[in-house]
Amino acid sequence: MSRTINATLCATVALAGLAIVSPVFAADKPVADKGPYDKAQVEQIVHDYILAHPEVITEAVQALQDKAEAEEAKAAADALVKHKDELFASKASPVGGNLKGDVTMVEFFDYQCGYCKHTQPEMDSAIKKDGKVRIVYKEFPILGPASVIATKAALAANMQGKYESVHAALMAATGKLDRDRILSIAKEAGADTERLVKDMDSPAVQKEIDANLALADALNIHGTPGFVIGNTLVPGAIGADAFKDLFAKARSAKS
Repeated sequence: MSRTINATLCATVALAGLAIVSPVFAADKPVADKGPYDKAQVEQIVHDYILAHPEVITEAVQALQDKAEAEEAKAAADALVKHKDELFASKASPVGGNLKGDVTMVEFFDYQCGYCKHTQPEMDSAIKKDGKVRIVYKEFPILGPASVIATKAALAANMQGKYESVHAALMAATGKLDRDRILSIAKEAGADTERLVKDMDSPAVQKEIDANLALADALNIHGTPGFVIGNTLVPGAIGADAFKDLFAKARSAKS
């Protein structure tokens, strides 16, 4: 538990304890006839109450968690509305799946992310079974220089109409990635590597990377994978059944 939460918890418990015990205490004999209790008396009242009713700590923690989750959910919902066009309608981001699908899923990922690679077959299975999901790919290279190179290669491949094949090959790759291996993977996936190398350093590629990093930050996405499905932000890896449920939820929200 963080120091901030600890401090807030202590304050909450103290106030809750004081609010409950003060009227009770006042109903008994007063400590003195001089007015409000002094600091030491208040601390002792709260201390004794917590010892007698330790469940108040659990209740306070749960209340804090509920409040934090509600605030995070509202902030996420507001951010999704604010950045809707950047998420779902950016012309610079590669798209795949059913381009006329009635549900759009946005994926933030890194080619060196083990969780992304683990989630990929689950996601592919759910999308294939559904058949009506449009995918927006948000390259999000946060795991080192090799991730940036892989992202640049994939975005450059998009300029050749080879994005999905290169993306799939990079996502399926195991072991360490470096520039030579990334270019080799792209070539095997059908990309023109001579053109690819030139396009990797283009302003358009860097602009898309910068835009994705800024968008992820605005949505409070700081790890991979991350998904936006309809009006729902999903931070982290999920399974095929969860994807299926989220697709259904997105459709029901439209009706």
